[in-house]
Amino acid sequence: MKQKILIGGAWPYANGSLHIGHIAGLLPGDVLARYHRAIGNDVYYVSGSDCHGTPVTIRANKEGKTPGAVSEEYHKEFTKCFTKLGFSYDYYGKTTQKAHKEFVKDFHKKLYNSKYVFEKALPQSYCNHCGEFLPDRYVEGTCPYCGGLARGDQCEICGTVLDTEQLLEPKCLICGDTPVLRESKHLYLDLIGLQTELQSLVDSHPGWRKNAISLTNRYLAEGLKDRALTRDLKWGIDVPFDGYEQKRIYIWAENVLGYLSMSKEVAEKRDVDFKELWGEGARHYYVHAKDNIPFHTLILPALLIAEGEGYHLPDDIISNEYLTLEGTKISTSRNHAIWVKDIYESYNPDALRYFLIANGPEKRDTDFTFHEFIKSNNTELVGAYGNFVNRTLVFLHKYFDSTVTNGSLDLEIKTAIADTYDKAGALLERGSIKEALESILELVRGSNKFFDRRTPWTTRTTDINSCEDTLYNCVQLIANLAVLFAPFLPFSSEKVSKWLKISKDWKLQVVPAGLKLPDSDLLFERIEKINH
Repeated sequence: MKQKILIGGAWPYANGSLHIGHIAGLLPGDVLARYHRAIGNDVYYVSGSDCHGTPVTIRANKEGKTPGAVSEEYHKEFTKCFTKLGFSYDYYGKTTQKAHKEFVKDFHKKLYNSKYVFEKALPQSYCNHCGEFLPDRYVEGTCPYCGGLARGDQCEICGTVLDTEQLLEPKCLICGDTPVLRESKHLYLDLIGLQTELQSLVDSHPGWRKNAISLTNRYLAEGLKDRALTRDLKWGIDVPFDGYEQKRIYIWAENVLGYLSMSKEVAEKRDVDFKELWGEGARHYYVHAKDNIPFHTLILPALLIAEGEGYHLPDDIISNEYLTLEGTKISTSRNHAIWVKDIYESYNPDALRYFLIANGPEKRDTDFTFHEFIKSNNTELVGAYGNFVNRTLVFLHKYFDSTVTNGSLDLEIKTAIADTYDKAGALLERGSIKEALESILELVRGSNKFFDRRTPWTTRTTDINSCEDTLYNCVQLIANLAVLFAPFLPFSSEKVSKWLKISKDWKLQVVPAGLKLPDSDLLFERIEKINH
């Protein structure tokens, strides 16, 4: 029976280009989506560009543009990058689109009637020169703990979470004047009142990634704090509440709702009841880097519980660690990054996907170096998998008129293929992406050993039946490897699928003897040097 699967990929801020660290954190979502489609599930793989919030307005101010123009520019860039790297989103939208805004406002109208929402007035930074309240990131000053330069939300030097009023010698980031404190009324979400239910949620999901469990439990142990749902801003979604016409919905309380608004778009296009996807029986995965953990394990569930419609809560948290670059932290401000827009034309996208999964930060921080990337491509993709495919097909083209030979499926090979489907599938189900890929590579190594052991270059002249049987079995291995690799390496798998005329279903593929093969090229090419 088909299961409804929601896969939510984290929303990148539309204030700067994507780098390989972003892709490493998000790729598991595409692998899961492709796998669940292959086993016949009803998949809703959604994400979008996070277009509101102060990071976008800060960039707009620097460039002398409107926030809308800046976010739209990066949204288009993101869409192209994801397409080039084979991300198979069912819907990739943006928080500025009408459908999302309307969904968020309707959600918040119901939320404001909840017992978990209340009004409170607190002092906030206000710039008399600019004539407006200042968001956290628009106030800069000295950290009271380490003496370093800090913004109003966090010190980048020591990592301490701050409030703007704690900063020493605060300055308005727009004009440089010293802000004053002025009282402002806002709507707040009672996270303290939701703490028991949120603790039950994490306790009932021991299968979440360890970093998600430990970080969420740390926040809960320290005691949650109520959070403002509204903000004194001009850029964002209007607050659907009387007296709040000059305020906007706080970005954290609207961007995570994009999983609902975007999946609703998909459901409506498919003429499917949206409530089925967000009801019992569905399975929801959330894929992101570790800095987004609390937004998916605490904030999103808190909003869903408080709204009161009984929306489905997170099932699987696929939270990755960080990817470093050549041994040091990726830094966008210092331009120490590999920008996706600069490399997707230079390298085979499957090679990039392979490295970022096989060497990805699934359980610990990992490092990207061009030396290791090139070695991975040349040794594993070209030397192992590509070599097995190439040597088999070249043999058939050269000696058997490009035709699949006669043979019968070897029992050991059939068992090995079936076991790999089972093992890789079980690992993918629980989000163990790297282990699943490794189990498929084991079958590649076994396939090469089989080819070598059966020596078709010798049996072609000494035992033609054995030679044909060997090549027949190798073709079956290639066909099934293409299906197994498809979630990870979609471009090369698509090539093989067309050559061998096989389906994309996650099950044993059988290529009939006598099939005429088209001309085939190399699946992967060696990388001799850095191409940018």
